Amino acid sequence: MDIYLGIIFRTTVIYLVILILFRMMGKREVGELSILDLVVSIMIGDIAVLSFEDLEKPFLRQMIPMLVLAFIQILLAFISLKSVRFRNIVDGTPQIIINQGKIDEKAMRKQRYNFDDLLTQLREQGINDLNDVQFAILESSGKLSVIKNNQDKRSKIDETPFPLIVDGKIQESNLNKIGKNHFWLRHQLKKLGETKINEISICGYIDGEFYIDKNETKK
Repeated sequence: MDIYLGIIFRTTVIYLVILILFRMMGKREVGELSILDLVVSIMIGDIAVLSFEDLEKPFLRQMIPMLVLAFIQILLAFISLKSVRFRNIVDGTPQIIINQGKIDEKAMRKQRYNFDDLLTQLREQGINDLNDVQFAILESSGKLSVIKNNQDKRSKIDETPFPLIVDGKIQESNLNKIGKNHFWLRHQLKKLGETKINEISICGYIDGEFYIDKNETKK
């Protein structure tokens, strides 16, 4: 009888602890979990199972690894918020698979992404004709984001689906994709009255128009 009571007690406590830990680690959809999120989730699950295999071991000692993993995950998430470079290393960066209607085979090989994957994800979004796609971006979560061609089929060379500034940092690679550099960006922002790039949370540029959101905490 004591064994069954012990199992019930441990199950209840572990359930509550895991629920609290995952709430602390932040909200993400399953399909948007980063590699770190996935690894930590699997490890916490394995540790939880091990706690039932030997009821003779102190329960608190078996809970410590779960708490340590949660602490590491929260710490790394905090570092990711502060460092774009670290975030790119951990989560990866989006890749343009279709650019202005042209498939980038090099980017596909780099991501080990084949044409079957591409066509499947396009069909899931109701797209059967590649000519209808202006941009297709493989997100770091593995999801394919698609920007369709406009009905008038205009080619917008100045459009970019990626931000030019993130967390106060200029994204040089995204500027290169539209044939611009940081001198051009600074000049355009200066005309808009924006001289402090470190105060900009995100800056997007599409169809010749800028979208700017400023970080109010840095004022």
